[in-house]
Parts: sequence; structure tokens; C-alpha cells
Amino acid sequence: MTALIDPAKFKNPDVTAKGESRARVTFHNLETLWFNTGSLCNIECKNCYILSSPTADHFVYLTPKDMAPYLEEVDQIAKGPIEIAFTGGEPYMNPDILRLSEMALERGHSLLILTNAMKPLMRPRLQKGVIDLNNRFPEKMTLRVSLDHFSESGHDAERGAGSFAAALAGMNWLSESGVTLNIAGRAMFSEDEATARAGYSDLIAEYGWDMDAMNPSQLILFPEMDETADVPEITTECWGLLDVSPNAMMCSSSRMVVKRKGEALPCVLACTLLWNDDQFETGKTLAESLAPVALNHPHCAKFCVLGGASCSA
Repeated sequence: MTALIDPAKFKNPDVTAKGESRARVTFHNLETLWFNTGSLCNIECKNCYILSSPTADHFVYLTPKDMAPYLEEVDQIAKGPIEIAFTGGEPYMNPDILRLSEMALERGHSLLILTNAMKPLMRPRLQKGVIDLNNRFPEKMTLRVSLDHFSESGHDAERGAGSFAAALAGMNWLSESGVTLNIAGRAMFSEDEATARAGYSDLIAEYGWDMDAMNPSQLILFPEMDETADVPEITTECWGLLDVSPNAMMCSSSRMVVKRKGEALPCVLACTLLWNDDQFETGKTLAESLAPVALNHPHCAKFCVLGGASCSA
């Protein structure tokens, strides 16, 4: 049985429950700017960290008008191309997804899109648009498909019966169309990382996808995120004890833009994972969002510092 977290932990942004100085991450340089294109999704997963579903509208669809000012800011802050990344919900449910993609690619950025590769993507208009973008901007666009396990039973246990078959159909179409593919898997479904990578490797070989399961940037295995499970708080001394650099944390080099339901303007979050915690909402503009981030949440410890994971490519 997993130990429950001490309720005294992660309460004070400055000090831990033991009174030690809490670790902070200073913004280093902008490498990835995430846009949550909307929280609606065609399916509802059992353990969706952002609570997406066919009725989830806590994040409304981003529009080209919403996105444009942030791309202008990127030019000022980054001084060159970066990675633009879209997440959701399911990005291909956003009616403006093709234009949003084009806007990022036109400025020379690389584009990463997180998708379940199911029915929204497979609509003819979107298939045509994805192929067009891939042809116009070769090797600049990557679709990372959520495939929780290399087995049908494992994947469908999380996403519902038939999800695995639908995802494979989408991935086969993308592969045949020459679109660069990555996979996002879940560590919880395998005995260990070697077993997971071997299983995915067999699946990749079976379908002839152009990717390497042993490459952690092409197959990303995410640790589970359970806010109730016990995890140590990260202190300033932990960087040295763990031999981990704060510059390796996502919040040193990325931010996420979201538009909350009922809000006139989007806002910027420090982290892609911490979408419903006010202390990680950092401002309305990128310029306002670059203050140091206190690692005052269980996800900071488990996913990033101890898990060594990153949502970026």
C-alpha cells in the first residue's frame, strides 16, 4: 500500500515541513513554449492529470488571436527559434489547430503536438492539413502519440475499449504520410523500463514505424503523478545531494499558455502539470512569467526532480 503524503508538506513556498529552505528554480532560457489548445477531448482517461474529457471546458479553445502576442514575445525573449508545443485535451479538436500550427512553423520554430491519434485527427480536412504542413515545413513537426502501453489490454485499461486499435490506425497513417512520430508511454504499466522499451520496440518493428524505443526522446515513459502519495520535499541542499541541476527542470526553460473559461485573456503557467494551483500562475504575458518558481508541489518532486521527466522533446 502506498504511503499517504504528510498533510504538513508542500504548504509554504519558502520552507518545507521540516523548516528547511525550499528549492527554487530560476528561469534560465526559453526552450519550449506550450499552448494548451483546450481541455476538451474525445475520450476520458482514468488518470488524466488535467481532467480532460468530452465535456471538460475549464480551458477554452485558443485562437490565432490569443496565440499571436506570445509568438511576438518569443522573438523578443528567445532571440531565435524554439520548440512550440501543443497539448490539450486533444489538440485536433480545436477548430483552429491547423492555423495555430502554421503560425508556429512560419516563424521557424519546431512544433511538437501531443495527440491520441484517434478520430479527431483522422478527419479528412485535418489529414490533408497535416500532410500539407509536413510537406511545407519538412522535419519541423513531430506528433507525440499517447500510447500508454505496448499492449492493447494495458492501453485500453486507461483509455477505454477500442482506443489501442484506433491509436494504431492513426499512427500507421501518420507513418505512411511521412510525419515524424514519437510515443508517450506510462511507466506504471510495465515491470521496469527495460521491459517497457523492449515491448514498445517489438510493436514499432511490427508496424514499421521510423523510431527507436531505446531513444528516450522518441519514447518517453512518464512517471505516475499521484498527489496523495508520499514524496519528499525538495530543499536547496537536494541539488547537490541528488547531483541534479535546477537548469534541468522544465520550469527553468518552459512555460505554458492557457485560456481559462470565463477569462478575457490567456495566462501563463510555470508548468504544464500544475494547471489548477494558483501559485503556479505566473502572469498574463511571458515577460511577467519569468520569476523563480518554488518547488512547492508533489509533482515537482516526483515527476521532475526525482523522476527526471520532462514534457518537452
